Amino acid sequence: MTAGRPRITLASIVLGAASAQELARFYRDLLGWETVADEPDWVKLRGPAQGLSFQTEPDHVPPVWPPAPGGQQMMLHLDFLVDDLDEAGAHALACGARLSEHQFEDGVRVYLDPAGHPFCLFLPGS
Repeated sequence: MTAGRPRITLASIVLGAASAQELARFYRDLLGWETVADEPDWVKLRGPAQGLSFQTEPDHVPPVWPPAPGGQQMMLHLDFLVDDLDEAGAHALACGARLSEHQFEDGVRVYLDPAGHPFCLFLPGS
């Protein structure tokens, strides 16, 4: 603990979706992580260094990408470092991702997961 500040550690990132089970299945297939908690409306995956959790939100509204006035705004997105954009992109598509119509930078590809959350695959140095 730093003087005057309690120790606070990020335990997980939670993504809401219409179906926690379906979104967790997508990321489990994409990343090869193991399921460590599995309930109808809550799933937690664990990777080598961190985890992702998924929560069912019956009124989930996918964000608009790219952002548009009046549209549901993206609260966060995930970035994944890859060695080969084409290979990783093909894998993401096979798992159920969609390539975003809007791409903004060389060395980075934006995809949408099955619940509509944007995520990026990027090369080192991008």
